[in-house]
Amino acid sequence: MPKSVLALGLDPFRADLTGFPALTPELVSNFIETQLERLRDLGYEVESCLLDPDRDLEAFVAKRLARRSFDCVMIGAGLRASPLLLVFEQLVNLVHAQAPGAKICFNSTPADTAEAVQRWI
Repeated sequence: MPKSVLALGLDPFRADLTGFPALTPELVSNFIETQLERLRDLGYEVESCLLDPDRDLEAFVAKRLARRSFDCVMIGAGLRASPLLLVFEQLVNLVHAQAPGAKICFNSTPADTAEAVQRWI
């Protein structure tokens, strides 16, 4: 049975990219999709969960975690930026509480998601 991964990240069309003039929502979205496909090609079962920072992220992710178990939860770099530090802490604690058997990993950019997952499963 393939290992399952929940990939949490900011929806690039909802994220504030003003500090990154070279990035567009389309470019970030393409990076994300490429990495998720790479994980699938490596044999992982992957669910993407793109988050809108203006929504109740904790409740949204809690529902996703309740649907099934995951071997690993990857939390994207955009969720760890200082304006979202409290959200990041809430998500880590939520994953720890609701998916205690899941490994937690972090990418440093949308382009190294597969490496982050492979470090743990």
